[in-house]
Amino acid sequence: MHRNMLRIRRFEEKLAEENAQGNIPGLLHLYVGQEAVAVGACSALGKDDYITSTHRGHGHCIAKGGDLPKMMAELFGKETGYSKGRGGSMHIAAPDIGIVGCSGIAGAGIPIAAGVGLSIKLRKTNQVCVCFFGDGASNTGAFHEGMNLTALWELPVIYVIENNQYAISMPASKSTKLANLADRAAAYGMSNAVADGMDVLSVYAAVSQAVARARRGEGPTLVECKTYRFRGHHEGDPKRGETYRTRQEMAEWEARDPIPRLAERIITGRIATRAELDAINQETIREVEDAVAFAKESPSPKPEDVASYLFVS
Repeated sequence: MHRNMLRIRRFEEKLAEENAQGNIPGLLHLYVGQEAVAVGACSALGKDDYITSTHRGHGHCIAKGGDLPKMMAELFGKETGYSKGRGGSMHIAAPDIGIVGCSGIAGAGIPIAAGVGLSIKLRKTNQVCVCFFGDGASNTGAFHEGMNLTALWELPVIYVIENNQYAISMPASKSTKLANLADRAAAYGMSNAVADGMDVLSVYAAVSQAVARARRGEGPTLVECKTYRFRGHHEGDPKRGETYRTRQEMAEWEARDPIPRLAERIITGRIATRAELDAINQETIREVEDAVAFAKESPSPKPEDVASYLFVS
């Protein structure tokens, strides 16, 4: 878990650097600060289980086993990327490892996850699907339709709300009256849980229980993970979002950074030494540097292939 959170953090930090140099086309929505949610949830899954992701999806893809060079190549718009450079940051898909796809549309993965759950139930494979989305997406029509249908058919889906407190610049406290968004599950007869999204073990415990329920045929669960993004909504959001949130608030959440929190527990529990964790960090940095080199050396799509891989009706 510690290594995987570091892989996400170092991957995203490197993307910020490359983006600042003009090397990444399109918008970037980085996952820095929220690593515990993706890693905690995906650690509860098997290799043949599924996830659906969001516009802020790099962390989910890495936590589910995504290949860093292929991910980096996709973000650089290269032919060797997961979507052959055509999808970019918000549309990475890797069906071979259960990543059904990311989407730039808020809440779009919710009904897709219901479809995945129905497929699992009809095929009787005992798999599950974890669907990630944010607090803003929980106010969309897709959320309510997806919750209702998934609960009605008792599908093996775990809906994970990454409540990072803001839908772009709208505070969650001003968009809904509920203290816990997970309470909305009651309207659909669905189980729910609230986890500390800055503690990977808290997320793992909550999602593991939900996965066990789903595999027993007991239907879906709505898990809310209270977390925070350390950077702005996207790269280019002025001063990391200080136009709509205070420095004090940001500092309070950053003090709960999930990576050093887990590191201290590992060291205190004598699972590993600080030197061993530092070595893992250095390995991770090299891994990300190698991914960047692969992306930069990879070929770009050819202009004559502009119409390839399109569905034409």
